[in-house]
Amino acid sequence: MKYDFDAVNDRRNTNSIKYDFFSENGVPSDALPLWIADMDFRVPDCLIEKLKQRLDHGIFGYTDPKPEYFGTVCRWFETRHNWRTKPEGWVTTCTVVFAICSLLRAVTKPSDAVIICQPVYYPFADSILNNGRRLVVSGLKNDNGRYTVDFSDFEQKIVENKVKAFILCNPHNPVGRVWTKDELVRMGEICLKHGVFVISDEIHSDFVFGNNRHVGFAAADDRFKDFCAVCTAPTKTFNIAGLHISNIYVENDAVREKFKKELAAQGFIQPNLTGLLACQTVYGYGAEWLDGLLEYLEENIGFAENYVKENLPRLKLVRPEGTYLLWLDCRGLGFDDKTLSDFMRNEAKLWLDDGYIFGEGGGGFERINVACPRSVVKNAMERLKAAISRI
Repeated sequence: MKYDFDAVNDRRNTNSIKYDFFSENGVPSDALPLWIADMDFRVPDCLIEKLKQRLDHGIFGYTDPKPEYFGTVCRWFETRHNWRTKPEGWVTTCTVVFAICSLLRAVTKPSDAVIICQPVYYPFADSILNNGRRLVVSGLKNDNGRYTVDFSDFEQKIVENKVKAFILCNPHNPVGRVWTKDELVRMGEICLKHGVFVISDEIHSDFVFGNNRHVGFAAADDRFKDFCAVCTAPTKTFNIAGLHISNIYVENDAVREKFKKELAAQGFIQPNLTGLLACQTVYGYGAEWLDGLLEYLEENIGFAENYVKENLPRLKLVRPEGTYLLWLDCRGLGFDDKTLSDFMRNEAKLWLDDGYIFGEGGGGFERINVACPRSVVKNAMERLKAAISRI
């Protein structure tokens, strides 16, 4: 392999949320952190060199993207996902969560209902509630580890609560589903029928495995382009979350102007200089690195899956179709949520994301980030096996 993803990089003492905030989160310092969704891999060399060149310039004033930036973004999504976009439809922001909050304020009013399908990325619920909107939940159906949308419940909740917006997770975090075109069309037709605006978080779109293919919500059906915003970023794909850059696609001119006005009302004007540079660089020159990474991640997932099957019969692993996040069913241990969390942190010495924080249907599960060297994944599995053997 051209890229050494096996290398163990010391991230301590870098103000890393993952590695430098154990005591602040009440976690033992000897726990292995596999919780927050960033990776333990160095970024592509092309980005390091480009950032060094820019730093050597020594002046870091106000910066905006030129047309070439949006051209690069358009080419990335057309090449990787067969999704054609218009350069003028893109809007840069700092992060996807910030964009979701801004979009909610742009397309809904206070006390309007917003629906999500839990278990799902927990900042969705926070974004809705923190902005004075009403949270509506339609739970995903779990058929022996295969998650699907309960379309009957989804539509019923929309009608009963007069829902105005839907935050879609595509691919889905934490259950790892890569929604098919048919599933997206069915969701979209329900939303179209009832006047529901769709905010599609597609930040994990580059992490898709096997025969699965990512289909963007806006690309699923031409009818959907007019009532959606697609939230993307290179930050998950290339491990640059700290550089704060995201690209939001809104084809509807009127909605895009409302979105921009909401950004301006919050004082957001120019994006981060290094974020812009990083995005244009990795989308322009990072594809080979990403291809190697995807191969490595798929092997990590396979390793973990086999280990659980062979050594941890009381647990069940939901193999992800996308994302580098494992959804581990620990209900066979018979613990309540607090006991399970304590067990993982204090007995297994693993710092994971507890499933209950993802909402309805998350209790009894743990989310594990395997975007790390395989030796770390192996260490985590062995810690878990040893801890369970002592029960």
